[in-house]
Amino acid sequence: MLRRRKPSVTGPELDDRQLSRTLKELRPSQQLHGLGAGSSRPLWAPVAELLRATGRDWDRRVHRISVLARALPPVVTERWIKDRPRDPDALVVRACARVAQVKGAQGEAAWDVYGDCRRATEAAPEDPTPWLAMLWLMYSCGSPVHAAVPVWTEAVTRDPWNRAAYHQMLRHLSPRGHGTLMEMIDFAARCANQAPQGSPVALLPLAARVELVAHRMTKGSVDAFAADGHWYEPGAAAEADTALARWFRTETRPHAEALADLNLLAFVLTRLKRTEDAVAVFRRIGPHMTLHPWDLVPDPVGTFQFWRARA
Repeated sequence: MLRRRKPSVTGPELDDRQLSRTLKELRPSQQLHGLGAGSSRPLWAPVAELLRATGRDWDRRVHRISVLARALPPVVTERWIKDRPRDPDALVVRACARVAQVKGAQGEAAWDVYGDCRRATEAAPEDPTPWLAMLWLMYSCGSPVHAAVPVWTEAVTRDPWNRAAYHQMLRHLSPRGHGTLMEMIDFAARCANQAPQGSPVALLPLAARVELVAHRMTKGSVDAFAADGHWYEPGAAAEADTALARWFRTETRPHAEALADLNLLAFVLTRLKRTEDAVAVFRRIGPHMTLHPWDLVPDPVGTFQFWRARA
């Protein structure tokens, strides 16, 4: 029986303890005017050590850098570049950090950030991360789908089933992004069908359906009222069956964002009223709730707690 612990909404680091420790180590230094004055250890050292330990685990590297990119103050990445101007990790982190700060930049400003991404791809030619940074930049700048596809292809050529790459492209294809419903749904179905057993890409159609519901909810009251109807379509049950059989019930090593995928799967199963299937998923989640996709319901924490207790 599950212990009825109150859910805790996890941060973007999810259950990555090493990343969480690095973020905590960096946090006090952000508040120092001297940024580490009096210490012989450079501020960027914890990030460099974390990425060195990550090695060529591209899935976890992409996750860690994407979280760090939003947390690091610009002065830290600039200092790292100044101290180690040819360090591939420094160049990749700075490119991702600059992309994270972009809000619809155009013209010279966007081109300057794009230049950082290109330099990162040259410094780390086997790493998919700078290509994904470039894809994030293109999303922020409103680039059309046909321009984004070659960049996405570069990323998946380096790591064929990188979860973040597929979810980022799905976001680009979404009608809330720069694509259409049909493009998004076709992409998700095609990729899931081709994904190997145990790959989290098997959940991509579920992510697309959640995005479809979110899109309907933002359009207006009539569309929002009808959004729940998407859970009663035959395709929704088939997508859940595929995710359970080809990912959840396989014996594969958890990937970096497994907790996010578990929450996605649990959310869909609760929408489908499949309590028995949800039991095992909630057991694996424990009390660790991610805000999305539960934020699509009026009381996210209360809904998560209700279904977990019921499971």
